[in-house]
Amino acid sequence: MFTSMQEITWEDFEKVELRVGTIQAVTDFPKAKKPAYQLTIDFGEELGIRKSSAQITVHYTKAELVGKQIIAVVNFPKKQIANFMSECLVTGFADKDGAIILATTAGQVPNGAKLL
Repeated sequence: MFTSMQEITWEDFEKVELRVGTIQAVTDFPKAKKPAYQLTIDFGEELGIRKSSAQITVHYTKAELVGKQIIAVVNFPKKQIANFMSECLVTGFADKDGAIILATTAGQVPNGAKLL
């Protein structure tokens, strides 16, 4: 269903740092309110390793996530989720049931590459 959108300027968009990272490790997150994983993501030399919590347990096992490249917002402030500090926001789209499917690249790109 289409909803009205608030327009932003090009300058607003340029402030959002959407970067590619490779998931290095995945652990269960039993203290999260909704089923989630804790991810350790490599964003390359410039940004380094960041952690994130992601509610992606419906479509992904821990084993298939390791080595997967994802797209994340890396310039939001850190956010406390239960006993975990999330350092980036992993992006995705909700399927017809509301379960998240990760936003990824069509091919391998260098960790830390910025969406242009």
